[in-house]
Amino acid sequence: MADPGIPRESREARRKRLSEILRVLKARYTDPQIPLHHRSPFELLVATILSAQCTDETVNRTTPHLFARFPTPEALAAADLQEVEALVRPTGFFRQKARAIVECSRRLVAEHGGQVPPDMQALVKLPGVGRKTANVLFAAAEIERWPGWPHDRGKPDGTGIVVDTHVTRLARRLALTAQEDPEAIERDLMDLLPPGEWSRFSLRLIYFGREVCLARTPRCSVCPLRRVCPSSRYGGFPPWMTRGRRRAPATRSNR
Repeated sequence: MADPGIPRESREARRKRLSEILRVLKARYTDPQIPLHHRSPFELLVATILSAQCTDETVNRTTPHLFARFPTPEALAAADLQEVEALVRPTGFFRQKARAIVECSRRLVAEHGGQVPPDMQALVKLPGVGRKTANVLFAAAEIERWPGWPHDRGKPDGTGIVVDTHVTRLARRLALTAQEDPEAIERDLMDLLPPGEWSRFSLRLIYFGREVCLARTPRCSVCPLRRVCPSSRYGGFPPWMTRGRRRAPATRSNR
């Protein structure tokens, strides 16, 4: 259902507007990297599980201590749960997260030879892993050229776009979707973007959301996207968009 606060535009017009959004974001973030520190697929898997309802900065301060004590899936699978809880406590929801990463490690050891499987269906069956976490891994695999992982995002069955709070907020503010459910937002973005853009587009939105399009106080006056953003408080509509009622930037987002 169309959002009444979003100006009507054709699919072609939306794609044209998106091309300008991509141009600006690519110029600003030429080579975006995964913000969670990691040295292996296993470390990124654990870090992404810990990042739920937590900042990347806090996770990055926590994981060095965790991996110094439990550097492999085998070590974490055999870990004392209370010790893991103490190590991941700064990330919040530490009991659930500790249980998830220990059980996930046990599953990796028991079913995948201690390796993170490069397969979407296998990943989402792991404890604590959903589409967002799995898509983070596939994005990193493409950007960092992980051996044994697919690097062509159009071909791995079921892979898609990382949708976190920032991507949700910006996709809605930029009128790229009217959906609120993360998987529905992901489908809309995948429909608009070629697979080769999936990994870096979400990273660029994440960085832009942290720096400019903030959740509570968006910096519309200095936003380089204000001319193509229907939610902008300062911009105007480009000629290929139908003018309509504008609204203040939405602050609701899903994690």
